[in-house]
Parts: sequence; C-alpha cells; structure tokens
Amino acid sequence: MSIPSRKDKPAASSATPETYHVSGPRHVAIIMDGNGRWAQARGRPRLFGHHAGAKRVREIVEACPRLGVQYLTIFAFSTENWKRTQVEVAGLMSLFRRYISREMQALAAKNVRVRFIGDRERLDAKLTALMDQLERATAGNDGTQLTIALNYGGRDEVARATQRLAVDIAKGRLNPDDVDEETLPRYLDTCVLPDPDLVIRTSGEARISNFLLWQSAYSEYEFIDTLWPDFTEQEFARLCDKFGNRDRRFGAVKL
Repeated sequence: MSIPSRKDKPAASSATPETYHVSGPRHVAIIMDGNGRWAQARGRPRLFGHHAGAKRVREIVEACPRLGVQYLTIFAFSTENWKRTQVEVAGLMSLFRRYISREMQALAAKNVRVRFIGDRERLDAKLTALMDQLERATAGNDGTQLTIALNYGGRDEVARATQRLAVDIAKGRLNPDDVDEETLPRYLDTCVLPDPDLVIRTSGEARISNFLLWQSAYSEYEFIDTLWPDFTEQEFARLCDKFGNRDRRFGAVKL
C-alpha cells in the first residue's frame, strides 16, 4: 500500500458568503449516537432510528459550507458494533448500501468529496464496491470533505498503521531511527486529513468510544444530550460558534 504524504491534503473550497462565523472549526468529527434510543422512545424498532439518523447526515453535510467547516468526519459503524444483534447489523449494512446508492449523485453534484476510513476486509463485496464507486465519483470535488468511518476503531487503525510501518522498516524503506511522532500519522487511514478541531458526541454519553484516538489528542470535545436524529443545523452552528470562543493553547502557557 502506498502511503500518501500529509502534505497531500486536498484544498477545500472556502465557505459561502452566508457563513455563521469566521473563527470556527475547520474539521469537525461527530460520534452520531442515540438512533436506537430515539426510535425506542417512539415505540419503533432501532433500525427506524438509524434511517432517521441517515437523513440527518444530509442536513449536517449541507450545513458545513455555511458554517465554514471544510472537513466533516462521521462515525457510522465501529469495529465493536459487530457485537449487536444479527438483525441490527444486517439492517445497518443494507442501510449503508442504500444510502450510498441514493446519495451518490447528490453528493457529487454538491461538490462534496467522500472518503471512507476503517478496515474494509469484513465488509461485504457489494458494499465495498459502492464505497469505491462513491470515492471515485467524488474524487475531483473540492468542497466539503466528508469522511465516513465504517468498520472503524481507533486501536484497530493504529495497529494496522503500525503493521504497515513495520513492513516498510523490514523492507528498508524506513530507518527505525527516523521514526517519531510525525511518522505514524502518515500510515493512518486519515493521512491526508488535518486532525479534528472539534469532536461532538450526541446522546448524552461522555466517552470517545475508540474514535480517532491519535488524531484527537488536542481536539476540543462537546458531549451533548441531543439524540442524533434530533441534531439540527442550528445546534451544529451553536457548537461551532462556541468553539470559536475557546482559547486553544496546545499545552503552552498563554502569556
């Protein structure tokens, strides 16, 4: 596998004139939690909530240019989610296939570039073929950079990256003495993306659930009570605006 340089990060287009603010996050990552509880509160099966959550994704993606968010990364399915019931997992995989097929043309037309991160080995061939097709169809777009984490786990990502790094050392392409904290990111799934400025988790849970462990070392976090299907553009704008008022020192002391 060829490892692209982090210098190859794509240039995202500037926000449209109707932006909410100018000092908000460039890259927002979202742990989209609460679909199942949202459905159960309405006496419906969990998959009903997942379908509602998928519709919410479109609204948030479309809001990004207005908010000045150039990169959006969403946590769609974790490596741990295979532990859910067979019915729910099968329903989610069907939903992913339908979402990609249904949204492909619209995403391409709206100048959204889509990437997938995570281990594709366990996903079925039809789904991975659609993922590849969507990536190719949007590869030339320079608007919102949408990354979908599918069968993704932060520890799994670091383990796979370390394996690739070890192979390069074994083959003499990399000197062990040259390995530092700038080396590993070049082997991560997110190697062409900037680290997230803001990570949002919906549904009231206050944990990161194995999401972007390396990349979010200096991210700001927002844990909110809103269930994902109820997460609106207005709340997204509020969190981005709140981010703009934070004092980010990255371990330094403000003089």
